[in-house]
Amino acid sequence: MTRLSLLFIALLFISCGSEDEYKLKGNAYGFADGTKVFLFEVDQNNQSIVKDTLEVKNGRFEGNYPNASDTPLNYIKMEGTNANIVFFIENEDLIAQIYKDSLDASQVLGGKQNELYSAFLNTTRGFNKQKGMLSQAYEKARLEQDDLMVNELRNENMSLIQEEVNYKRQFVNENSNSIFGLMLLSELFYQEELSADETSKIIGQLSPKMASHPLVKDLKEKIDISKKAEVGGIAPNFEAPSPTGENLSLNEVLGKYTIIDFWASWCRPCRAENPNVVKVYEKYHEKGLNIISVSLDKEGQKDRWTQAIADDKMNWHHVSNLQFWQDPIARQYNVRSIPATFLLDEQGRIIDKNLRGAALEQRIGELLD
Repeated sequence: MTRLSLLFIALLFISCGSEDEYKLKGNAYGFADGTKVFLFEVDQNNQSIVKDTLEVKNGRFEGNYPNASDTPLNYIKMEGTNANIVFFIENEDLIAQIYKDSLDASQVLGGKQNELYSAFLNTTRGFNKQKGMLSQAYEKARLEQDDLMVNELRNENMSLIQEEVNYKRQFVNENSNSIFGLMLLSELFYQEELSADETSKIIGQLSPKMASHPLVKDLKEKIDISKKAEVGGIAPNFEAPSPTGENLSLNEVLGKYTIIDFWASWCRPCRAENPNVVKVYEKYHEKGLNIISVSLDKEGQKDRWTQAIADDKMNWHHVSNLQFWQDPIARQYNVRSIPATFLLDEQGRIIDKNLRGAALEQRIGELLD
């Protein structure tokens, strides 16, 4: 899906009791007659299933579908395009407005959920447009070596990003008792724009009906996992194969201070950060710093993993299950992007997270110098 993660979309089921039909009418602007319109639904196993195939005639398409008590989220995909136009079913008639030359602006209207979703998308498109304009101006100022303008535009961009985050947080707080509100709540938590405590507080204010939604159950489970890997908690022990094939556990390598480093050979930001980590390790290993790196490399790519270790001179402990984002250790630590680091004390307690560059060296220096 293009706008929200399928990880959450698969759990969205809206309960309605009517046995009547709802009608989907669509206007396909710029599409030739005969263009196929694929209507998908997402099942409980996160699989997209073609629900129906319609055709554009005289710039329009239309279909009738039975209401259902448990209806998965749907989306439209036009033949020859990659964009998915997401919509909710509330057993009301729907109108799709699809533009060939502006698929991002396409939408489906009808029902409260779609109105909320449409309003949210229109606002975030505005933010994206402003960020695009700032990016162009920034690049122009950088090429002209106008440092004053570069700094001004950088600060303006940071303010705009914060404004967007604040909008999303306010939207969730005002619309949490809706399916789309829950979707966005999950997305903000997943992207670490809302903390576990903030997310739990919003969940605690949900209506009984929404609180029993499957998405809330899934979100609570993820919150419980994340709290185990928060600053102040004891780092969960783990065990995985080393490059030599022998299992190695976290508890075996704990030093006076220990860094758990999540990375992968395919991760450019990780590889860019590695020289800094090497520098810190070489400076402080003799004083009690240990590192264990957990790689999210893919199955069948052990050679790439071990070659990257050698190339980047990462002369410390390494493990990997070679399971990409399905790695159980990454899930155990609620790692959703890399590089990600956890700094532990001698007892294995997490005392800091995600330190990079100069901040990492400064923090280790404070502890060991």
